Amino acid sequence: MSIPRTALITGGSRGIGRAIALALSVHAQQIAIFYAGNQQAAEQTVSLLTLQGVQAMCLCCDVSDPVKVKEAVQQVRAAFGPIGILVNNAGINKDGLTLRMTPQDFDSVLQVNLAGAFHCIQACYRDMMQARWGRILNITSVAGLMGNPGQANYASAKAGLVGLTKTIARELATRGVTCNAIAPGFIDTDMTQTMDEKTLAAAMQQVPMGHMGKAEDIASAAAFLCSEAAGYITGAVLQVDGGMYM
Repeated sequence: MSIPRTALITGGSRGIGRAIALALSVHAQQIAIFYAGNQQAAEQTVSLLTLQGVQAMCLCCDVSDPVKVKEAVQQVRAAFGPIGILVNNAGINKDGLTLRMTPQDFDSVLQVNLAGAFHCIQACYRDMMQARWGRILNITSVAGLMGNPGQANYASAKAGLVGLTKTIARELATRGVTCNAIAPGFIDTDMTQTMDEKTLAAAMQQVPMGHMGKAEDIASAAAFLCSEAAGYITGAVLQVDGGMYM
């Protein structure tokens, strides 16, 4: 069976997700992105991909809902064929100290960031297994490796992604499918741009390189891990964090 050249990126409308989608245009002939609510940004990503000669589409999908994920993946499959590359980038944060964090805020972050990745993997699993080729990439965070005050929900979800990555890697290794994770540190995105200068300066003191990374730094690593060249790498967690956690 020929290698499926369709890629699916969740949370692909902007920031890291958009950068990854553009970087994967080298490896994929068709690219679909899931977005949560910003349709205009998602359509802009599709336009940028089209300019690079890639067939592209975007779908609004709540990844925390397994039924909606299956329906959306089926739409992608109907349009572009079997999915060969899956990047789980969709995520939300609802920060707060543990004492004040509501059960709803804890659960909702886990449902999107962790369960959402599981739902998408499950929906694409058979395509890759039958093709005996596939690339699954989960975007975790250094917060999931080292913890972070005020992010009990986010860090727990991102740590869970590491366990999910290693489990899927073991399940699919004999089928030629790899599953890896990237753990970004402080990356210049909409999320970090809302941080006040004092908080940001304190954060940079934790980064040996002394500055934030760019979305393209994550995208370059993603493009490699989703390529043929990374075929013997699976179950790995690649930190792209300027030396923040080592």
